[in-house]
Amino acid sequence: MSNPVTLEDIFQIFQRSQEEADRRFAEADRRAEEAKAEAKTEADRRAAEWDRQLAEAKAEAKAEADRRAAEWDREFTAYRAENDRIIQRLEKNMDGLTSRWGRFVENIVAPAVLGLFQAKGFQVQEVHQRMRSGRGSRNLEIDIFVVDDDVAIVVEVKSRLTQNEVRQVLNTLNHFKTAFPHYGTYRIYGAVAAIEIDKDVDTYAYNQGLFVIKQSGDSVKISNDDQFQPRMW
Repeated sequence: MSNPVTLEDIFQIFQRSQEEADRRFAEADRRAEEAKAEAKTEADRRAAEWDRQLAEAKAEAKAEADRRAAEWDREFTAYRAENDRIIQRLEKNMDGLTSRWGRFVENIVAPAVLGLFQAKGFQVQEVHQRMRSGRGSRNLEIDIFVVDDDVAIVVEVKSRLTQNEVRQVLNTLNHFKTAFPHYGTYRIYGAVAAIEIDKDVDTYAYNQGLFVIKQSGDSVKISNDDQFQPRMW
């Protein structure tokens, strides 16, 4: 005959069932934590991989940008050097052209100046071109020098006469007797000659006491009127 099931037996069965359930729940929690840990580890690995790939992409992009910038800088430097060379050549050519044009104008003015200034009452008899002096604080070169025993006229010839050019002529006249002390006792007058004259510059030169020589047909003329009072240096 079997033993009857007691309350104690039922309690033990329930207790074993509860322990098994707790064990399984604990195992489930453990596996869940492991799964979470593995998932986090994989996510961290993938994030690290993405960061690495992004850093590589940024580095490659920066390297390419630096390479292109360096290439553009080389090209620009080469372009600027070539441009400077062209400008220097053009300036040299322009200086040569201006010099030749100024010499051409000078050769038109020189044969006429004696007659022009004699007509204005100056008893000048000699014409000198390209008169140079290294005396004093600067080197001076006079384009055309018209002279007699006690009077001389300094004529500066320009292809194009500007106000700045007139100021330079006045400065030359202010230093003339220092550079050419032989003419220290002479009455010195000044004149400017040009084919092209900027607007109102002839009036400015006139007001500064300079003779103004302009083109007139195939020759040149003094444009100053009879009321003009020349400045003496």
